[in-house]
Amino acid sequence: MKVYEAMAEAFLREGTRDVFGMMGDANMHWMNALAERGVNLYEVRHEGSGLGMADGWARAAGQPGVITTTSGPGVSQLATSMIVAARARTPLVAFCGETAWGDKAAAQYLDQARFAAAIECAFIHLDRADQAEEVVQRAFHLARTESRPVMLSAPMDIQLHEYSDGTDAPPYVPSTELIDHQRPLPDPERIVHAADIVQASKRTVIVVGRGARRAGAADEILSLQERTGALIATTLQAKNWLRDRTEHHVGIAGLFGNRTAMELLQEADCVIAVGASLNHYTTEHGYLFPEAKYVQIDTAEHLVMGNGAAADCYVRADAVTALTALERELGLRKVRVEGFHTADVRNRLTAPLIDPDEYVREPERIDPREAIAVLDAELPGEIDLVLGSGHQTDFGTMLFQRSREIVSNYGMFGAIGQAPLITIGKIVADGGRPSFVVEGDASFLMHLSEFETACRYRLPLLVVVMNDEGLGAEYHKSAAKDLDPELAVIPTPELGPVAVTLGGAGTTVRTVDELRAALADYVRDPRPTVIDVRITRSVLSPPYRRLWYGEDV
Repeated sequence: MKVYEAMAEAFLREGTRDVFGMMGDANMHWMNALAERGVNLYEVRHEGSGLGMADGWARAAGQPGVITTTSGPGVSQLATSMIVAARARTPLVAFCGETAWGDKAAAQYLDQARFAAAIECAFIHLDRADQAEEVVQRAFHLARTESRPVMLSAPMDIQLHEYSDGTDAPPYVPSTELIDHQRPLPDPERIVHAADIVQASKRTVIVVGRGARRAGAADEILSLQERTGALIATTLQAKNWLRDRTEHHVGIAGLFGNRTAMELLQEADCVIAVGASLNHYTTEHGYLFPEAKYVQIDTAEHLVMGNGAAADCYVRADAVTALTALERELGLRKVRVEGFHTADVRNRLTAPLIDPDEYVREPERIDPREAIAVLDAELPGEIDLVLGSGHQTDFGTMLFQRSREIVSNYGMFGAIGQAPLITIGKIVADGGRPSFVVEGDASFLMHLSEFETACRYRLPLLVVVMNDEGLGAEYHKSAAKDLDPELAVIPTPELGPVAVTLGGAGTTVRTVDELRAALADYVRDPRPTVIDVRITRSVLSPPYRRLWYGEDV
């Protein structure tokens, strides 16, 4: 058995079933070995795009995604997507071929260890043939336990060496068998302290993050909410979670919260954060909860909140065990509070976020707020959503209300163009379940070639391009800074016909009726589709109005 075959077999034992990437001299043997073992190979048009897809795959599957590149330039193409994955704390393994060990004169030579450090991923190097299994195990173990990307760099000459593990060598041990998954238990004294704070409070808010969601703590959160009369708010990464299970849900806390949420959250005298770091976005640098005491439940050693302070009571524990213990303690004390669970609060929470009379009417342009309302109404909740970054994404981040699976890439290095890639990987991980992504025109065009990848593999991807024919964020920031916003205007061709040329379906829409018709067509027959939604530039998102003009909206 060759080293590349042993490594391919080890990847298979680690649970690898899908690999994204591009073939080159330094990874072709390994890719062939994977194909022979039944692994699905997704050939992409750019290595960085493949890493974005592996990122989306991992976020959906909850397991390390896998990307592969050849040596040198193949590796250097990973830069932006790797940093995005690192900032998102995505577990993935990049199998990167390398020029022959020690050959610094090779045309594709790159000091891949130094490059890995610069792009914020861990690095593991294959030095000898007898390390073939060991390095794979280490890479996956590191990706799983530290929830981060890992570059596994394998010199092409060593890959071709014979791998002799002996006839009586023990079988490969997957990294999953080396990881202890026990739930950390809370300190009883911390639970008593947390209960003291909650019992003394009248207006409690429970802020839930993706840590709570991953822990499967939904029932425990809802039970605590019922006892304390609490509102549920989410972080950006947990948007709309539990909205379909409670009528006392205010949406996102912080910069992307709506006006009603802002007003209600400022009344809180107690904030219970579950699997949420309470960063400066979520707390508005502390201004959102001016009178509140904080109870924070997380598995991290300790966290400093976005207001620069530590929680009044920090409980280091798994969300389920900590909430169960807190609920038990409050039950023994017979705590039962009406809190925010009043008719007045419910009426405020069910009021429309935007009066339709406020929509801007512009010839052959749609108000982005109305476009989001139509998308939310016409696309069933079974169709998942991925949100990108940039000004146009603010509208969807704030206004999507239907309960559905949502992945947000906002704030992950501020890199535009990643969301469609993440969506492709997510669809693959989900076994072909349809998903749609809301992205801007500049963002979508950045990786346009990968729409052809979605077409080639017949993935039911819907790309909704919120097209203002420009760099929306820079356009509005330029206006706020007394610069020339027209410098950020970039005319865009009709993207519907472009999508058809690449092998999918597509249309350009300029009215709400055209948008509804295009969405209905996708729902009837989910397939690679682009809907080019021409939106007006005259509507500024609430976060930008707050940040750049100091408006109270």
